[in-house]
Amino acid sequence: MIKLVPVTLEFNGLRLEPLAPHHEEGLRAAALDGELWKLRVTSVPEPHNALQYIGTALDTRDRVAFAVIDTRSGKLLGSTSYHDILPGIKRVEIGYTWYAKSVQRTHVNTSCKLILLSHAFDTLGASVVGLRTDCENFASQAAIEGLGAKKDGVIRHHALRRDGTVRDTVMYSILRSEWPPIKSALHERLERHGSRQC
Repeated sequence: MIKLVPVTLEFNGLRLEPLAPHHEEGLRAAALDGELWKLRVTSVPEPHNALQYIGTALDTRDRVAFAVIDTRSGKLLGSTSYHDILPGIKRVEIGYTWYAKSVQRTHVNTSCKLILLSHAFDTLGASVVGLRTDCENFASQAAIEGLGAKKDGVIRHHALRRDGTVRDTVMYSILRSEWPPIKSALHERLERHGSRQC
């Protein structure tokens, strides 16, 4: 049975540490980098709501949220989470993921996903890891498919967007049996591109 507790994870110049109120200023600065909260298909908080975003993440029963930190500079780059945790069937999802615009299309997302997938499968013993995104967030869908996740389908009329419209949600997953070749491919991708682009 999966038992998720707050933990700090490090790899490839990044540290994922449990999201906490002291991350408010860093979270606000990351959100301002690209004004990503203006995109209707993301979960990026408005800068003035950074502390509320942290509080909501901490109060959500089946969510473990992380701040993504550059270990060299100490700068907060974004946030990501485990969520919708189903211990009885060893299922966990990775989501609520966003990064400052300046580090998008770099090694950051691939490295973070490798950290979280490795911890889920290799440490926690997950049988499946799910990922989901807005049906209109084509960049996110491409990134998830680029990881090697399989598309499970679309849940229609599933969740509210920040603008009050209702989205369809695209669901993906990676099974434990699929993890070894995906893990190798992600390591190869990072070796090929280093810390520049991925």
